[in-house]
Amino acid sequence: MELYENTASGLHTLFVEKKASAVEITTAFLERTEAVEDRVGAYITLTKEEALARAVELDKQLAAGEELGALAGVPVAVKDNICTKGLRTTCASKMLHNFVPPYNATVAENLHQAGAVVTGKTNMDEFAMGSSCENSYFKKTYNPRDLERVPGGSSGGSAAAVAAGEAPLALGSDTGGSIRQPAALCGVVGLKPTYGAVSRYGLVAFASSLDQIGPFARTVDDAALLFDVIKGRDAHDATSTHRELPPVAGTLTGAVKGLRVGIPQAYFGEGVDDAVKAKVMDTAKALEKAGAVLTDVSLPSTEYALPTYYILACAEASSNLARFDGVKYGFRAEQYDDLLSLYENSRSEGFGDEVKRRIMLGTFVLSSGYYDAYYHKAKLTQNLIRSECTRAFEDCDVILTPTSPVTAFKLGERTADPLQMYAADICTVPVNIAGLPAVSLPCGELDGLPVGLQLIGRKFDEQTILNAAKAVEQVCGVFAPAVL
Repeated sequence: MELYENTASGLHTLFVEKKASAVEITTAFLERTEAVEDRVGAYITLTKEEALARAVELDKQLAAGEELGALAGVPVAVKDNICTKGLRTTCASKMLHNFVPPYNATVAENLHQAGAVVTGKTNMDEFAMGSSCENSYFKKTYNPRDLERVPGGSSGGSAAAVAAGEAPLALGSDTGGSIRQPAALCGVVGLKPTYGAVSRYGLVAFASSLDQIGPFARTVDDAALLFDVIKGRDAHDATSTHRELPPVAGTLTGAVKGLRVGIPQAYFGEGVDDAVKAKVMDTAKALEKAGAVLTDVSLPSTEYALPTYYILACAEASSNLARFDGVKYGFRAEQYDDLLSLYENSRSEGFGDEVKRRIMLGTFVLSSGYYDAYYHKAKLTQNLIRSECTRAFEDCDVILTPTSPVTAFKLGERTADPLQMYAADICTVPVNIAGLPAVSLPCGELDGLPVGLQLIGRKFDEQTILNAAKAVEQVCGVFAPAVL
């Protein structure tokens, strides 16, 4: 087995047992990246020199007998909307093409404290707005399982890096499915934690009440390992939880006897491919054979989740992205006559079409005369969706659904129709609206393409959904790095 084919926990064990040095491990992943990156396009910025220097430092710490973190020696890729001190953070936008943060996001600091080796910043849809990773200013990312297809988005670069064996772990952000949907399309594990379980400090905001950072991995155990490293209270983020979050890694057995698994018919209706439904339900029945109890649950407002999400997310985006004005940092237009034209020209030239589309939509729904008709109604619907989820969990412990209504679609197939692209999020957006945790993992394949299964849990009950995911993994197996 090549080093790049190992799991993160396996690599950490090799390192601490001195069977492979951090330099050897890091070099193996850098060489793998060099071999396949021109076809995958997972990274915007590679940090080869910095990664090797960090690996040398870790080898010295191990030799000196110093205490090492849970990810010591393990390479990790980081989505390019997470601030990294001294390392360019672009959000895949011309607007921030030259932005170098003077500070680390809390999760980046946590990675460093845990001994991780950051190998680079991954490609994404611009400002996390998209479902295919085709909206980047810099490049497109290709699905390692089929290079003619999209990897999903907006965290497509992170998902592709893990699927291609360019990194054993990666961080992404999830506003309406941007971790889970690309995880499903690329055949890896993606966890969207409970809102507030992971600090958002240093995450460039899209929609602040919906955004959440989370891990990508090839196995459920590795996802739990990275989640444990990044979770917890942060004084820099007032929305981060005050509750004690016990460790998840090392507790997962995959035992599901007596586990009540809710099946919401609203997630298996129109718009979801029949073959995807069948594959997901076959896995649900396998869990039933393992001792789980399947039960129907009602989530009738799911049909309103997509418009609710796009109203709320775009409204918040129009406010959050107002800070990018060409004055303090980032892109500034060369031609302008006064302050107003500086704003107009910088934003017109610096933002891509999808970002502009969402800013305009968000500004419209917040404007006088339309606020009550759109934004206020969306907030009421959000409360309704939250209440239905709370009631559903009176009858079940986890909710099982497809992650994506289809397998990976071809590049360019949906770019001309934004509404069709938005429909890719139909199974994932309710989770963000309700602030719940959810994990996606592969449950098989159709025509060689991964099918994603989603498990949704109660707030701050990541342990239950990850344990159920472990059971799915035991039934369906783990996808190896793509053959490229």
